[in-house]
Amino acid sequence: MNLSEQNLIDFFPSFNYTFWKGKKVLVTGHSGFKGSWLCLWLLELGADVIGFSLPPDNEKSLFYLLGIEKFISHNIGDIRNKDSINYLITQTKPDIIFHLAAQPIVRTSYSKPVLTWETNVMGTVNLLDCLKDIDHECSTVFITTDKVYKNQEWTYGYREIDELGGHDPYSSSKAASEIAIESWRSSFCVNNNGQNSKLFIASARSGNVIGGGDWAKDRIIPDVIRSLKDNRNVLVRNPNSTRPWQHVLEPLGGYLSLAKALLSDKGNRDLTSSFNFGPKTESNRTVRDLVNTTFKYWDGKMSASIKSNSLHESNLLNLSIDKAYKYLGWYPFWNFNITVEKTINWYKKVLTEEESPLCACKHDLKSYQDHILSINKLNN
Repeated sequence: MNLSEQNLIDFFPSFNYTFWKGKKVLVTGHSGFKGSWLCLWLLELGADVIGFSLPPDNEKSLFYLLGIEKFISHNIGDIRNKDSINYLITQTKPDIIFHLAAQPIVRTSYSKPVLTWETNVMGTVNLLDCLKDIDHECSTVFITTDKVYKNQEWTYGYREIDELGGHDPYSSSKAASEIAIESWRSSFCVNNNGQNSKLFIASARSGNVIGGGDWAKDRIIPDVIRSLKDNRNVLVRNPNSTRPWQHVLEPLGGYLSLAKALLSDKGNRDLTSSFNFGPKTESNRTVRDLVNTTFKYWDGKMSASIKSNSLHESNLLNLSIDKAYKYLGWYPFWNFNITVEKTINWYKKVLTEEESPLCACKHDLKSYQDHILSINKLNN
């Protein structure tokens, strides 16, 4: 290991290659956008990755573009089927689990509320119940969302102790998942009553992530890219809504830090809890700001479409990340402009075949690492 790698490990524990090398890591929802990026990062860290997920929903998915299935134990299954996930856990005995499997789209939750709740709530409960009697040490990070908070449309960031709630089926299902996680943690985990001394559970709440390789419907960046590619104006539903935009690598780094801390610092009650992973305050921008910033890197025009009878979506949503910094030493590194630049340039390079999706993702990972190292040098 060279000096720069050691500095990186000291500065950002997620990059601890010694810790991750050979660790058996189960990722549910591994075929999704965030799951694919996480699997790639884990592979770069030397982990033995096991995936459990439904198949990707389209042939353009990042999972297929990266060829992830060739490098991991790729298991197709539905988190609503408890027997399937229980069998996989029993057979593989993972050291760490990241639970990302979900129905993640707010607008889809309006048309498919039962599916959303079955997947997001009962899928989480199924996994929790599989873990309560686990007989080997295992840290599990349940990824929910920043939308678990009862939205008061206030300007300051929500803290982990603030009230949960949700107007739409997606938000409410994720808030319900958080309640289930806390219940299992209080009832069955080592730090609360001591029923199982080998199980460590935390939840992670992150903001609106963007980055190369997202092709989902009803997400702003994929919609922007599709419009720009076809030389159409970008149609925006809620241009004045404010969101905590961040590059996908930022919260993933937080998840990695949290999982490592859970397994390394056993018995720390502060870690077996919920954590926000959001951007710095300056990245809390409107959808209009986001779209206009994309035009710095790919020329385009925006058309706003505000309808009085449109589906409800929150207008203001910010996160406080003080707790993650205090207990994990985590904080975001890429500002708003860098985040948008990296995201749009990923699509431009891939769509023009300047780079393969795999090379583009690896370059962004390296750029993220180099950025952290440069900050480290400035601080020393």
